[in-house]
Amino acid sequence: MISFSQVTVRKNGREILSDISLSLDERRIGIIGRNGSGKTTFARLFNGLEKPSLGSIQFAGARNGADLRSEVGFVFQNPDNQIVYPIVGEDLAFGLRKRGLSKAVVEERIVSALAYFKIEHLRNCLTHQISGGERQLVALAGVFIMQPRLIVFDEPTTLLDLANKRQLMRTIANLQQHVVIVSHDLELLRDFDRVIYFEGGRIVGDGRPEGVIDEYIARSQ
Repeated sequence: MISFSQVTVRKNGREILSDISLSLDERRIGIIGRNGSGKTTFARLFNGLEKPSLGSIQFAGARNGADLRSEVGFVFQNPDNQIVYPIVGEDLAFGLRKRGLSKAVVEERIVSALAYFKIEHLRNCLTHQISGGERQLVALAGVFIMQPRLIVFDEPTTLLDLANKRQLMRTIANLQQHVVIVSHDLELLRDFDRVIYFEGGRIVGDGRPEGVIDEYIARSQ
């Protein structure tokens, strides 16, 4: 679905990612590594939040950066960095209106997304008054409503308690889109199709979760 060819990212004279080449088409992919390993920078390349200093990124069917951003959604670790409007329904409508969709289509998608995530009761709520777990679902709904083919999550469960974490992971498991998750919570990724392990800006492990995660744990001791 998406391929990276000799991608390098440099910032302030420092190389954050070095010569990354790989293709990703599995349905569920986990990204692991220590803080500062480059994993979040890698995730932000998927939809143009970061740009390669060298190399190229290609998404099946995308012809340019605008196409890439429409095909790939990004869910931030903190939903407050993603939610723009004070009312849930207004926030969900924001991206759709920017695309110039009709009022009827906007309303249809909002109703559908609220029902999909079982948060219809939140439509007229103030976003700052709902729980952290509910805000994370609203942020996900705001990405889902744009109908991307791939959704990237950056540490989606870090700010959640156990019950909300489990609810969010059940929701993610039921998504039809391809999913990439950056996470320090290794147990969340044990049943994924593939896990990629970053260290020092390079890929040092890539394969089935059991082997890659165990290698990461062994190196971290």
